[in-house]
Amino acid sequence: MRLRGKVAIITGAGSGLGRATAALFAKEGAKVVVAANREKDGEQTVSLIKVEGGDALLVKVDVTRALDLQNAVKAVVDKYGKLDIMLNNAGTPGPAKLIADTTEEEWHRVISINLTGVFLGTKYAIPEMLKGGGGVIINVSSVAALSPRRYTGAYSAAKAGVIQLTRVTALEYARKNIRVNCILPGPIDTPFFTKVAGADPDKIAIFKEQVRNEVPLGRFAQPEEIAQVALFLASDEASYITGAAFAADGGQLLV
Repeated sequence: MRLRGKVAIITGAGSGLGRATAALFAKEGAKVVVAANREKDGEQTVSLIKVEGGDALLVKVDVTRALDLQNAVKAVVDKYGKLDIMLNNAGTPGPAKLIADTTEEEWHRVISINLTGVFLGTKYAIPEMLKGGGGVIINVSSVAALSPRRYTGAYSAAKAGVIQLTRVTALEYARKNIRVNCILPGPIDTPFFTKVAGADPDKIAIFKEQVRNEVPLGRFAQPEEIAQVALFLASDEASYITGAAFAADGGQLLV
């Protein structure tokens, strides 16, 4: 029960890493606000938590819309009276294209979800955390932020931006008792991976073989493994950690 009495918002909690983290946070005692763009997926996450005896609330959120995130924070405060943890997890891989082939619309969409969404979640969480005397913000970046891959221009740029946004926010609010860190996952076995591969069986097979060859541990992460990193950063066990970028990548950045 490392998060007993805490209240958390998790964006992109309708599936994959967001769902796994929401379930783990609830199991560890947190009241969890499931912020999801697809209500049906969010409802499934809430049901999963409640079946296990946890406390969860669904809020429909498009992280590119400031009003949605404002409303999510308001819903949290109205129901639970405070906000302790903000996990900015929602993301999209974007199209697998060369830079010159990427349209402006595709670029803006990927940046808007993966970087601006983190900014907005952070921006509207901070005032409530200040009222409560502090809090924790966790942002999900990617190993792509540090290790370039072809066909990931917009995605990699956005995730690199998340690291610097994390560091700046940590520096600005350290004396206000708000800790800010980010996680850099490697390949995770989630629907996000299928989206990257375009649900093409041949591409999926190629991608799996690449992971086996390029990741020293030789496999995908399970979402629950990355969720454990988020739990550590959200807990008091990480009370002296802020401004850090934690790679959870099976050793991918070593090669």
